[in-house]
Amino acid sequence: MPEALDKESLSASVDDALSEALSDVTSLVRQYRLLSGFAESLADTLDNPSQSPIVQGVLARLREALDALHPADVAHILEALPLDERLFVWDLVKTEREGDILVEASDTTRESLIASMDAPELVAAAATLDTDELAELAPDLPSEVVEEVKKTLDPEEREQLRQAMSFEPDMVGALMDFEFVEVRPDVTLDVVMRYLRRFEELPANTDQVFVVDREDKLLGVLPTNVILVTDETRLVSEVMVEPQIRFEAMDHADSAAAAFERYDLVSAPVVDAKGELVGRVTVAEVLDFVRESAEEDMRQQAGLRDEEDIFASVWKSVKNRWQWLALNLITAFVASRATDLFQASISKLAVLAVLQTIVAGIGGNSGNQTLTMIARAIALGQVGTEHFHRLVKKEMAVALINGLIFGGAIGLVIGLMEGNLALGLVLTLAMTLNLLLASVMGVVIPMWRYRRGQDPAAGSSVLLTAVTDTGGFFIFLGLATVILLRGSGA
Repeated sequence: MPEALDKESLSASVDDALSEALSDVTSLVRQYRLLSGFAESLADTLDNPSQSPIVQGVLARLREALDALHPADVAHILEALPLDERLFVWDLVKTEREGDILVEASDTTRESLIASMDAPELVAAAATLDTDELAELAPDLPSEVVEEVKKTLDPEEREQLRQAMSFEPDMVGALMDFEFVEVRPDVTLDVVMRYLRRFEELPANTDQVFVVDREDKLLGVLPTNVILVTDETRLVSEVMVEPQIRFEAMDHADSAAAAFERYDLVSAPVVDAKGELVGRVTVAEVLDFVRESAEEDMRQQAGLRDEEDIFASVWKSVKNRWQWLALNLITAFVASRATDLFQASISKLAVLAVLQTIVAGIGGNSGNQTLTMIARAIALGQVGTEHFHRLVKKEMAVALINGLIFGGAIGLVIGLMEGNLALGLVLTLAMTLNLLLASVMGVVIPMWRYRRGQDPAAGSSVLLTAVTDTGGFFIFLGLATVILLRGSGA
């Protein structure tokens, strides 16, 4: 418990520090604009208003604040600023830091920053990046800039860049880092130690050294703690171990993320089809991939086509959102037509208009629970299409029990309130049947999208809501018409 509290406190302090930094930068930007505007109004009395000591003082404080921040924090601040303020702050960032910040920025923010830079600026920013970072940034850069940057690389780096850019974003190769330490099996640990001391600093997340032969085939790994505590006269071949796990560049990144979580990995080797070591994956890249995947899933569940800059133009936001909104409109129209079929029943028993929303709402909520669980299980590789029938049976059983319990409870309450137990029975049956429908569709929709090679989460909630709303209205009003109205001869 104390450990958990410490982690919570640390998280809160980090968030507070970032919020404070954003507030400071925003305040300084506003001060600068206010003071520079005032200085301009005094242009008749000042030789060079923009060079006023007060104005320049605020500008210097703003530069110092930006220089003191981590590139990821600067990227966060830029994302939180309107476009004009974002570009103003971006102009104050040192050239040697621009590349790191561009890598950390979201796609939409990165796009706006790149659009404000000319080719020489982009080349200078990209030239400061490692090969794997450059590969991540390259798709957003103009082709002529990428070609200019390639000219600054040595042949080995150009080949690494080519390899990294050849992989799809959801492959391990796209996460691959080319900075790692490798040694031969026939040297002593003393030699390894002296070799490591030659580095100014070890690559980040170096928890192990890779052991390769002269053909660069991976033979094993040498954990850094083993190097430190083992007799330095022993050979590497004597103390090296099999890697806990290894990946191939064509493996799916989701599988790598799951492996890192399952085995608590810090780094893992990446080999080609011949078993030759070509790179490594680190926990830092995996965490970035997991975060980006989670954000993409959230957008797709909400019906957003692409990542959207919060300060984007109205037209861009409209284009990003229209697709699923249009589908939602169509499904809402279909649901309204289902209600319209029973206008005569509603006019005879007005309470039906109120109760139908209960049936549709609980069906949608229950179905979304099932859908979320199934989509997550698919993403983690826990289930496939071969589990379809078993999952449907299980979810239907859950829905049946929930329907009888909760539907029976609300049905009894409504029946007593309205003095019509038959109405309560109809409500119970309708809720149960709609929960059964929702449970089936909560499995069918993500499985169907998965089988078609589509993201199981993308827009699934919109489709599910359409089915549960239309089905709920039809089931409840249909049962009410048959049991309550026709049965009573009304």
